[in-house]
Amino acid sequence: MCSFVFVESTGGIAYSKNCGIINSPRKQGRRRRKMADFHTLTVKLRDGYGKRNNRRLRSSGQVPAVLYGHKKEVKSLILAAEELDAAVRHGNRFVALSGGVSENAFIKEVQWNTWGTEILHVDFARVSAHEKVQVTIAVELRGESPGTKDGGVVKLTLHTIELECEAASVPEKVSVNINHLEFGKVLHVSDLELPKGVKALTDAATPVVSCIAPVEVSEEDESASAGEEEPEVIGRKKADEEEE
Repeated sequence: MCSFVFVESTGGIAYSKNCGIINSPRKQGRRRRKMADFHTLTVKLRDGYGKRNNRRLRSSGQVPAVLYGHKKEVKSLILAAEELDAAVRHGNRFVALSGGVSENAFIKEVQWNTWGTEILHVDFARVSAHEKVQVTIAVELRGESPGTKDGGVVKLTLHTIELECEAASVPEKVSVNINHLEFGKVLHVSDLELPKGVKALTDAATPVVSCIAPVEVSEEDESASAGEEEPEVIGRKKADEEEE
């Protein structure tokens, strides 16, 4: 069994497919759900090594990579930065490598530059379609809680959920429909209907989302907040003087 962590979110790497939908605290009928696909990436075997060679590769629009796992030989690879960047930003974590090698893999780790604008290196871990993997998937809310009309506010407690399933059956995200979430009610992991073959490793009693009364802020707290002065930023004055 392989264990990977790949957290999806609504920023950076975004998904919009529905998985594990619930319409109420009671489990609903099954629906068709989008599973992870093996996205094809063209790779070449890499001969050169070292920082200087890697910088040369990146300047030519390529990214160094490594493929390992399943007790097989470690392969050093290169691939087009544009192709890899598109796959990562669209959330394709399972890939079919073609060209220099022909294997299915999981994007295990991506190394970015300081600003998060350029991929410097990527690790691929071998994986088969029916191999059991453990992944961390983002939880997303959908719909509008009727409890908000009664003065409640929706609070998402569980932002990610740990799942175990076959590599080819990993859902792209777990969406929770809160259209039936009444004021004072809580939905737990046990309320989620996950796709067939997908098991939640997160404790079933873990709260996912609730509709609760808003937290009231006292007038004293508001006055204290309003009276707080903006802290002086060291170096700001000097920078302003230099600009003048």
